[in-house]
Parts: sequence; C-alpha cells; structure tokens
Amino acid sequence: IFKSGGGENMALEMNIPFLGRIPIDPQIVHACDSGDPYIRQYGQSRAAQSFREAIIPILELDNSKEKAKTTFSEGNSKMRIAIPLAQGNLSLHFGHCDQFAVFETNADNKTIVTRNDETPPAHEPGILPKWLHGMGVNVIIAGGMGQRALQLFAQNSIQVIIGAKDGTPEELVSAYLQNNLETGGNICDH
Repeated sequence: IFKSGGGENMALEMNIPFLGRIPIDPQIVHACDSGDPYIRQYGQSRAAQSFREAIIPILELDNSKEKAKTTFSEGNSKMRIAIPLAQGNLSLHFGHCDQFAVFETNADNKTIVTRNDETPPAHEPGILPKWLHGMGVNVIIAGGMGQRALQLFAQNSIQVIIGAKDGTPEELVSAYLQNNLETGGNICDH
C-alpha cells in the first residue's frame, strides 16, 4: 500500500541513520494489543527479522565505547586488516582516505606478517566494500564511518572497528591483535 524508499530518502536528507524497513503484518497489531512482544510470538516471520536487523546499529552504538575485540575465525590463523589512510596516517573521516594500509596478520602469535599500501578505486557507493572484500580484508579499523558505509561493509562480511584514535597503522593493528585497541565515538556518524 505504501511506496518504498521514502524513509531511506528522509533519513539521507536529515543526515540520520536509516535503520530499515518493516513489512506490514496484521499480527504486529495483535501482538501489541495482547501485550506480548511481536518477536516472541512471531519470531520466524519476515517482519521479526526486519525488527532484529533494525536494532543492530542501535546496539552497536553501545559497543563502540568498549574495547574492540579481536575475532579470528576458528581454524583460520590469518586475518587481513585494512586501515584507511590520509597522507600516510589514519584517516579520521573514512571518506577522505587516499590509500589503505592492508596488513596480513597471524593469530597464533598475534603479529603482523606483511603490510601493503593500496590505492583504492574512485569513491562511489558500494565500491570500496567490494574492492576490500575481493582483497580478502576481514576487518577495517577506522576513525569514523557513515551508517550507510557500515551497512555496506557488513553486507560484504567485513567487520568495522570505528572510533580508533590517532596512531601509526602498525600501532593500531598491533593494539587490535592484543585486544588493547581503544575506541571512542564515531566521528562520521551520518
């Protein structure tokens, strides 16, 4: 009954995160009237899944204030970590980076194996997540990143650690590997 895209466009215009779309389901009204959470009664429905996906960015706001946790996948001792750079240093605003330092790391001894500096393709929506995913990047450590970019990286199975402080790329990666990376708020939260 309603057109699609209006909420996303409004969020873009107002420079606020777009959390998602919830399909119309008459059972939502029934659950609200009965006082029982919809997700509990209809947890397998498409609408319930949409509710879950919409709250993830909200929950991540609390997690961004904690120390970033290293997440090596089981049985895989190698991880590729990318750091967006501007003039050789951490780019505090992701969209302003001119290079990426891409590190191959070893989980067994929590060390950096190699570093390669890569020049990204022209910034267009959706290009960088696919490009970095194609290079095997698992994690990005950034100062700040907009909500839409966060969503695109998540869709490409890349974990984004936001709120990193200034430091050399090697210091940031080493701190992450040792579970000592201090993070703060997302300075690009748009």
